Amino acid sequence: MLTKRLWLILFIGIAVFYLWGLGSVPFVGPDEPRYAQVAREMLAHRELITPVLGGFPWFQKPVLLYWILMASYSVLGISEYAARLGPAICGLLIGAVVYWIGSSIETARRTRDASSKESETQREGLGRFSALIWLSSAGPLVFSRGVNFDILLTLALTGAFACFFVWHVRYGIPTNRKGINPASPALKYVLVGFYFFVGLSLLAKGLIGLIIAPGVIISYFLIRREWPSKKFLTSLLWGIPLTLAVAAIWYGPMINRHGLIFVNEFIVQQHFQRFLSNQYHHPQAFYFYIPVLAGLALPWTIFLVAAFVSSRRWHWRGASAVDRLRVFGFVWILAPVVFFSISQSKLPAYILPVLPAVALLVGERVTCFLRAQRGQRVLRLTGALLLLVVAIGGVFMHRRYGLSVAVIAIAVAPLVAVALIALARPQMGPALYVLIAVAMFVTSAFSLKAIAPAIARGQSVRDLLAAASSRGYDTAPLVQLHNV
Repeated sequence: MLTKRLWLILFIGIAVFYLWGLGSVPFVGPDEPRYAQVAREMLAHRELITPVLGGFPWFQKPVLLYWILMASYSVLGISEYAARLGPAICGLLIGAVVYWIGSSIETARRTRDASSKESETQREGLGRFSALIWLSSAGPLVFSRGVNFDILLTLALTGAFACFFVWHVRYGIPTNRKGINPASPALKYVLVGFYFFVGLSLLAKGLIGLIIAPGVIISYFLIRREWPSKKFLTSLLWGIPLTLAVAAIWYGPMINRHGLIFVNEFIVQQHFQRFLSNQYHHPQAFYFYIPVLAGLALPWTIFLVAAFVSSRRWHWRGASAVDRLRVFGFVWILAPVVFFSISQSKLPAYILPVLPAVALLVGERVTCFLRAQRGQRVLRLTGALLLLVVAIGGVFMHRRYGLSVAVIAIAVAPLVAVALIALARPQMGPALYVLIAVAMFVTSAFSLKAIAPAIARGQSVRDLLAAASSRGYDTAPLVQLHNV
């Protein structure tokens, strides 16, 4: 069993890793440099409301990411590291929120069954393992190291769902004959956070927060076939105005300043046209997000499948906190995936907000396996999957980017080692789950130094601009050709 001190050391090490090497790779793709430049121009013009690109208003995205980048630029200067620091911190904060949800479930469970004699790992493992699973999954490892809006939306929605669910389980449900929940009265104020974070999601990535947040909660109550508590329904009277007030911090001045131009370009074009048409050239099949979810959840994909398979034995209307968590995690994944599958425009990052729910369901499976001393088959399948992914990925990297076999072998060696351990010694217990996560971090660190630069060379113009500047063309006009 891992002691509290070892867990603390592990999470401190993970935090250091998340904040390390953020500037070692240049901005890649079209979006990272664009978003970084918008914040740079806003800072230069001392503009806090209107996003500016190339000296002109740019209405494609809301302002929260730009505010974070501007604050980082002001303290650290303008650089890749400063631009990526905010998203990296968001990734860590999401891990903390996931831990809070898991530990709150364990607290509710202990309160209900005070006579339980479970070990510390069994009693407190859900929060720790769920946070570890989030932090070590492929999706967070990638998107926490890039300038993007989706990690901010994920933080806002995770905060909203955490506040709602912790309030719902620990305060909003009557637990005695008098219809009263004797939990700490301070918990009733947690619901304020739900409405605040929904408002923050509107500043993070637009109106999608108004679709996902209500959609998940309504689906939760529908599947459980129960009505929301009177306390929650009453909270709508003050909660909806609070959400709108948070969003109005930016939407109000923008509408006042730009009027129908902003409404048309930001709300109509970037929301409705993007959802209903292929105007932005991101068409994919309806089932696109099934393999995407499997990839983003690596190396825990088999555990997610095991969680879905175990749903046949769930108590879908059960009163316990764990029963409720299972259903809530299920709809937290299902509702956004179905919604974005209907959309005519699909990108992998759109379903990033479901990964905290994946971490919670996988964490619940892991703690169940540890409690029952089972899970060896799932661990063996995980080892086999990791070997398959490493083999396919290694061949792809060698052929596509010309990386040497030696470099690839060194980078993936930790994953290969832990995969072989999972195949040979799946009965190792908690240590093996931690080793899987650590292997992901070590492989990511090697890849950041040895593989990522080769990938970035084909998706970044930094080296090209540096070469032009060294030849005296640093003040020449820059023209970009974009094929539609």
